Amino acid sequence: MAFPELLDQVGGLGRFQALQTVALVVPTIWLTTQNMLENFSAAVPSHRCWVPLLDNGTAQASAPGALGPKDLLTVSIPPGPNHGPHPCRRFRQPQWQLLDPNTTATNWSEAATEPCVDGWVYDHSTFTSTIVAEWDLVCDSQALKPMAQSIYLSGVLVGAAVCGRISDRWLAESARWLLLAGRLEEGLRELQRVAAINGKKAVGNALTMEVLLSAMQEELSVGQGPASPGALFRTPVLRLRTCVSTLCWFAFGFTFYGLALDLQAISSNIFLLSVLIGVVDIPAKIGILLLLNRLGRRPSQVVSLVLAGLCILANTLVPPETGILRSALAVLGLVGLGAAFTSTIIYTGELFPTVLRMTFVGLGQMAARGGAILGPPVRLLGVHGPSLPLLVYGAVPVLSGLAALLLPETRSLPLPDTIQDVQSRAVKKVTQAIQEGSVLKSTRF
Repeated sequence: MAFPELLDQVGGLGRFQALQTVALVVPTIWLTTQNMLENFSAAVPSHRCWVPLLDNGTAQASAPGALGPKDLLTVSIPPGPNHGPHPCRRFRQPQWQLLDPNTTATNWSEAATEPCVDGWVYDHSTFTSTIVAEWDLVCDSQALKPMAQSIYLSGVLVGAAVCGRISDRWLAESARWLLLAGRLEEGLRELQRVAAINGKKAVGNALTMEVLLSAMQEELSVGQGPASPGALFRTPVLRLRTCVSTLCWFAFGFTFYGLALDLQAISSNIFLLSVLIGVVDIPAKIGILLLLNRLGRRPSQVVSLVLAGLCILANTLVPPETGILRSALAVLGLVGLGAAFTSTIIYTGELFPTVLRMTFVGLGQMAARGGAILGPPVRLLGVHGPSLPLLVYGAVPVLSGLAALLLPETRSLPLPDTIQDVQSRAVKKVTQAIQEGSVLKSTRF
């Protein structure tokens, strides 16, 4: 009998596991909601320069004739890139000649305009108040918005590192890890507590140190105590798994937060888009769980990342006028990234031994948060070409998905407990491949 058998006796899937799941899911829901709130609190409302003729009653009264707001706007604000009023420029002097029906809108030069030196006027019909309107994070200051988002996400990273120890007080330690780390008495107490919560108190009372040592004699004989983070890079097998898995975590954080924190760049109706992402994400998560069991861990990881990246790259070929198609591709891309994240969490837990599993999970989460910090500033590449940010956001998950082909399949395999388990499986796989190659070679003659 080994640890899986012990866990089955005390309850491998019962009330204890349900409570642990709830304790993890509830904070995650609140954090995700807080992250997505940036789309509304930092939305960019329609805006134009403040001009006296339109926004100063005294100056407006001095305008010749009975001119309406539309005519005053024409002579005060040049047309912008989207055929509406320019959001960042205004005429130095009113261009009265533009009211002549025989005069085209091109009968003015750039020299006749100037920046919005007196501030902006914002459309509050959709968003009554945002940090963009409050702090004028537009035009020459528009880079401050993604930088503020990166600073916020940096705080999330620092907070996770600082408060990680505090969370250990209300989340139970892994009994499996405690036992393999040599903390036998703590591991025994955790197993007894699991049994009590799962309604199997008699089993917990019968579980003694002698029973534990007898059941896990083989695992404890090769146990090596807590492993340092450097062990992730000490052997070629773990080094490859660490690098590729870290890249997958990074790809999720980089692309997801780069896109999800600026849904306004994808669709004008961010309310509908947010609802669609949330609704489609639920069946996508269920679907990836089914694929993990049927298709396998590695194919699911590859497919989810590559398809998400391709959907994002496809948006570079779609004209901005086709808003519905762009929104659909964006939803598929973001939902695909969410599915890839689910796959990554499960797959990572099976790639690394128990003594290093949570060590790598911490490294992977840092990589994801590091990617999230770098994601928003990539949007600034849009000043050089509107498709450049999408090209970067799409290329990273595609390359990460292809790199995942280097990882081994772990479906239906027992969890490795020690570094020796990982190495022995890798050696066994190579040996089988050599033997199969030898058999194929001999059958040719």
